[in-house]
Amino acid sequence: MALQLGDVAPDFEAETTEGHIKFHDYIGDSWVVFFSHPKDFTPVCTTELGYMAKIKHEFDKRNVKLLGISVDSVEDHKRWKNDIKEVTGADVNYPMIGDSDLAVAKLYGMIHPNATGGAKGRTAADNATVRNVYVIGPDKKIKLIITYPMSTGRNFDEVLRVIDSLQLTATKSVATPANWKQGDDVIILASISDEAAKEKFPGGWKTLKPYLRLVPQPK
Repeated sequence: MALQLGDVAPDFEAETTEGHIKFHDYIGDSWVVFFSHPKDFTPVCTTELGYMAKIKHEFDKRNVKLLGISVDSVEDHKRWKNDIKEVTGADVNYPMIGDSDLAVAKLYGMIHPNATGGAKGRTAADNATVRNVYVIGPDKKIKLIITYPMSTGRNFDEVLRVIDSLQLTATKSVATPANWKQGDDVIILASISDEAAKEKFPGGWKTLKPYLRLVPQPK
């Protein structure tokens, strides 16, 4: 069965460019962006891994760890890191899982469950579905799933925006409107009565419709 939002992210153990990990232990009390690539030494992914390295400090500020995966070996990853630095000017500063037997890719539905063999001899086209982004919370549950086509580089600034929304809405009884970004007005949940809203938002709010109440972003 395909993974859905709200599911507990499957635990696993794997070797990475920074040593052995047990996934749930790696998450710990943090959030995680777990993002996958179809093959090492591919052009779009080279630009993506470099960009993620450049903005890792933004994820660090939000208590978010990064974790990459490709169905290639850890040794191949280490060689690829040299190319990524040469092309983008950035050192990959987060672990990358070696998944040569496709076990983690299959566990997360990143690749067809009947895919056979290992990474050797498989092309990027063979692994075309391995273009996923998962955001996982400290509760180990999946908060976001995005699957990208091979030809389209991922927008990791959008992933940051979604994380800002997820972290805000997890505790503040609000939702975020279309194209919301930090500092914009937010929506009081429809499940919160006006009486309860007066306690939570004493500064008041703007009512556009009975079900649509805008309030400045709470601290």
